Amino acid sequence: MEEDTSNAPKFHIDRSQYGQGLLTWFTEAHTEHRNVGIGEIDIPVATGFSNETVFFNISSDTDEGRHEGRYVARIEPEDGGMFPAQTPECEISVALQQRVMKTVQSNSDVPLPTIGELKPSTYLGLPFFVMVHVDGQIPSDRPRYTEEGFVVDEATDQQRTQMVQTGIEAMSGIHQINWKAADLHWLNPCDGEPTQLKQIEIYRNYVQKELKGREHPVMEYALDWLTRNDPNDERIGLSWGDARLGNIIWQDYKPAAVVDWEACALSPTEADLGWWLMFDRMSFDDVGVERLSGYPTREEQAAYYENISGREVRHPHYWEVFAIMRFCAIFIRLGDRLANSGLLPQEMNPAVGNMVTQSLAEILQIDNPTPSLI
Repeated sequence: MEEDTSNAPKFHIDRSQYGQGLLTWFTEAHTEHRNVGIGEIDIPVATGFSNETVFFNISSDTDEGRHEGRYVARIEPEDGGMFPAQTPECEISVALQQRVMKTVQSNSDVPLPTIGELKPSTYLGLPFFVMVHVDGQIPSDRPRYTEEGFVVDEATDQQRTQMVQTGIEAMSGIHQINWKAADLHWLNPCDGEPTQLKQIEIYRNYVQKELKGREHPVMEYALDWLTRNDPNDERIGLSWGDARLGNIIWQDYKPAAVVDWEACALSPTEADLGWWLMFDRMSFDDVGVERLSGYPTREEQAAYYENISGREVRHPHYWEVFAIMRFCAIFIRLGDRLANSGLLPQEMNPAVGNMVTQSLAEILQIDNPTPSLI
């Protein structure tokens, strides 16, 4: 039987050509710059399964003097983004991100990098956009930032509190945007007002497509549970989608830039709080890590969001289940890509048998017939 590699990452793009492509792009986009040179290209090891992120330096001469700048390119993954597209206009992940970041920048005080225009595949072989690099610190996923790194080793209790609270303030700032006035209709998957049931439908269709006939009983139960328990929350707004400390660049323990917008949607905004609290759970409780001194509890974080946003937190459990379901859904695609690329054995079935499926079963208090092997 021939191996199904439809979800496998295709590494035929020659990354050694990124330097020349980015140099050509900069030279054409910034004609006021002369003698343009590009420094070493830095591609983090973990990049590529979601959006590929490339760091690079540009040096040039201008009428004002010597220019030395650092930039970040976000490049479309060859197999598409990890999250389901909300509308046909969202099929290209980097186009979605660039467009929504521009909108947020124009309609709020939420800190974002300086963002360039979306560029076609003629330069790098795939669509991309470029941002000005923002200096700062980013809480790490590996090793987990609650176990080592600057949040553990350098931050004071007061600074940890400040990080969490100002991160919540940034999230709340996104939710204050009037999506209609900001002309975000292109992000609306519904004919009328956006609804939570539509979001569940989007994820159900995505899951069925990615599973390709495989069984995922925990996911099936979760989708049905979410449908039955829909809170009918009418407070629709722009959801960041991947709301967590690790998607903020920090300067002096305050947000300097909010990044990673590929999961954004029009939905009840409490969905972001659910995702935020899910990552808190997975960073402390689920891995047996004691909460750091000064780091607010989950209840304190929800109360702070309620106070700063002026929005009552009505159904935190529901939105955390929704968050873990979403994370579990994208892990189907991620697990297949990891297995098809040879990074994990196929027999481990990482698309279904993973720690996120286990977390979803635990929060729903149901048995998991597909225990995690990773």
